Amino acid sequence: MLQELVGAIVALVCVALVYTGMAARVVKQYERGVLFRLGRVAGEVRPPGLTLIIPFVDRLAKVNMQIVTLPIPAQEGITRDNVTVRVDAVVYFRVVDATSALVKVEDYKFAVSQMAQTSLRSIIGKSDLDDLLSNREQLNQGLELMIDSPAVGWGIQVDRVEIKDVSLPDTMKRSMARQAEADRERRARIINADAELQASKKLAEAAQQMSGTPAALQLRLLQTVMAVSAEKNSTLVLPIPVELLHFLERGNRPDTPPTEGTAHQTPEQPPKEITPEETTPNGDLAQAPDLNGAPGPEIGRHHLTPNPGGGSRSD
Repeated sequence: MLQELVGAIVALVCVALVYTGMAARVVKQYERGVLFRLGRVAGEVRPPGLTLIIPFVDRLAKVNMQIVTLPIPAQEGITRDNVTVRVDAVVYFRVVDATSALVKVEDYKFAVSQMAQTSLRSIIGKSDLDDLLSNREQLNQGLELMIDSPAVGWGIQVDRVEIKDVSLPDTMKRSMARQAEADRERRARIINADAELQASKKLAEAAQQMSGTPAALQLRLLQTVMAVSAEKNSTLVLPIPVELLHFLERGNRPDTPPTEGTAHQTPEQPPKEITPEETTPNGDLAQAPDLNGAPGPEIGRHHLTPNPGGGSRSD
C-alpha cells in the first residue's frame, strides 16, 4: 500500500513537472506576449518575465518591441521636371501595440516595406530634382508622414525616414558639372572685376597724391628698379614715366618762346670782308653772296684807278 502511494506521488510530481515545462513561457525584456486561447485573444499583453499558459489550449505569440531598421530598395521614377532618377531610403519603426500588429496585419514588416516603396515612388513623382538633392529634410518629413498614416492603425510607429542616395544618369551628371563650373567661373569673374575696381580707385588716389610731389614718383621708380634687380635677372626693364618725359621736354625749350604772329628771325651775321682773292684778275669784285646765303646782285666790272688823295676811285 505504501509503495503504491509513493509511486502515485512520484507520478503526480512528474506530471506536474511536465505540465509546468509545457505551460511555462519566458518573455524577454524587449518583447511582449500576446495570448491566443482557442484562436481568440485572451487577457492583456503578457509583460516580460515568466508566464504560464494552458498547454494545447493557449498559444503565446511574442512581438519584438525594438526599433526595426528596414531598408527600402532603390526605386526608379521620373521627377516633376522629367528627370529619371533612382532613390533608395531607410525606415526606422517600432511596434507600440503588439495585439494590433499581430491581429490587424498579416506581416507588419512586409506591409511597412511595401508602403515605404509606394510612398517613395510617389514622393519622387511630386518633387523636382533640386528638391531631391538639396531639400531632403522636407522630403524625409513628407515621406515619414505618408508611411506613418496607415501604420498607426497597425500598431506601428514610424520614428524616422531617411533618403540614402539619389542616382542620376551620366548625361545629367555631366550637365550639372558644366553648370556648376560655369557658375563658379561667373563668380570668379565678378570677384576679379570687383578687385580691379578697388585697385583702380586706390591707384587713382595714389596718382593724385604723387602729382603734388614729383619726387615721390621718382622714389617709387627707384623702389621698382630695386625690386626687379633683387631677382638677379639678366635683363632689366626700366619703365620711364610720362611725367619724366614732360619734365625733360620742358627743360629743352628756350626761355622766351616766340609768340604767335612773329616770324622766326635768325641772328644777324657780321658783314663779310672782301679779300683780294675774291677779286678778279682785272681788279673787279667777284659776285659776293648775300648775308643770308642767297646769291647777291651781280656787281658790274668797275675799273679801279688810283686816287691822288688816297684810296681808289671807281669809274
